[in-house]
Amino acid sequence: MVLIVDDTPTNLEVLSEALNDAGFDVAIATTGDRALKQVERRIPDLILLDVMMPGIDGFETCRRLKANPQFCQIPIIFMTALSDPNSKVQALDLGAVDYIAKPFHEKEVIARVRTHLKLHYLTQTLETQVSQKTAELQASQLKLIQQEKMSALGNLVAGVAHEINNPIGCVLGNITAIQENIADLFSVIDLYRQHFPLANPEIEEKLEEIDLEYLREDLPKLVRAMKDGGDRIKSISQSLRTFSRADTDSKQKFNLHEGIDSTLLILHHRLKASPQRPEIDVIIDYGDLPAIECFPGQLNQVFMNILANAIDVFDEMAKNQSFTDIAAHPQYIKIRTTKIEDAVQICIRDNGKGMTEEVKAKIFDHLFTTKEVGKGTGLGLAIARQIILEKHNGTIEVHSAPGQGTELVIQLPC
Repeated sequence: MVLIVDDTPTNLEVLSEALNDAGFDVAIATTGDRALKQVERRIPDLILLDVMMPGIDGFETCRRLKANPQFCQIPIIFMTALSDPNSKVQALDLGAVDYIAKPFHEKEVIARVRTHLKLHYLTQTLETQVSQKTAELQASQLKLIQQEKMSALGNLVAGVAHEINNPIGCVLGNITAIQENIADLFSVIDLYRQHFPLANPEIEEKLEEIDLEYLREDLPKLVRAMKDGGDRIKSISQSLRTFSRADTDSKQKFNLHEGIDSTLLILHHRLKASPQRPEIDVIIDYGDLPAIECFPGQLNQVFMNILANAIDVFDEMAKNQSFTDIAAHPQYIKIRTTKIEDAVQICIRDNGKGMTEEVKAKIFDHLFTTKEVGKGTGLGLAIARQIILEKHNGTIEVHSAPGQGTELVIQLPC
């Protein structure tokens, strides 16, 4: 629709008839005030605007339209008998796309209207295409970064787990034999003492020196402690392999609790107490979840990003609070899982400083971060969101308020 604004009835009649004959939908207004009201009712595709009018003139009308974000993109062509250079410059400075001097030629007006409508359409189309291509580029960039991070992290963790597994398997395999050998040695000593009660003084002195009874009691304890330590290392190795599970082109059954546990194990050193803050408590409240079809490695990355961010918040808070103040209000991360109809829900909540509405609205945006320069890339939660939404057809939401902590809620179909 083309809006013609002119206080001369003859001009309105001639232009309306010419534009109607050319196939345009036409609306008219005789003053600047009426033109502004007309635009509010229906936004035109283009405005033909006279300069000299009663009330507010064309320049002021144009200025008000361009000041309104809702109307500022409407192309405006001025029509006036003022043909001096200053008037033309003023019109273009105000944002007009063209300037037609009166008396005008109908064919010239129609040609310019068509040209500027086409330019306006192409501009809008180009902006849409640029926005779409930018979104596609960002999505591709996130996908590549996520794949690269998972590949590098997976290879590193799997390699470490493999190197740990071989020597620890040897140690644990030999501990059983050592326990049996120690038992045999003590039985032989007991037989000697039974058949030769009057031992050589030198032997008696040596037995007293080593405190045989204490050794008989303590040595098995040391071996058991070694075995417990070896089992712990084996468990860590298993958790590393679980965390770094390579994803295939198709989804596979996976126990989410195993993924969360392996992630917590990897982050255990960061949860421990430091000189700046006490230990961060982890509260586990697991429901009865079925194994779900998913990409395990990618979901483990989501858990890693969320939990690491929560720890980062506590570390940042420690810079502005004393150890005593923090200890008075224990810091925690609570992980709760539940089965909801045809989905599983994972809630990860912390009692950190929380977020403002402004930060919460941008938390999943590409490259957005509240961390110091060099401490964050702004990709972690953006990648997490992409994994949950695009890869698993799930949802991820954030609930937070200043001073009330933050909760991230993930739902995945099962």
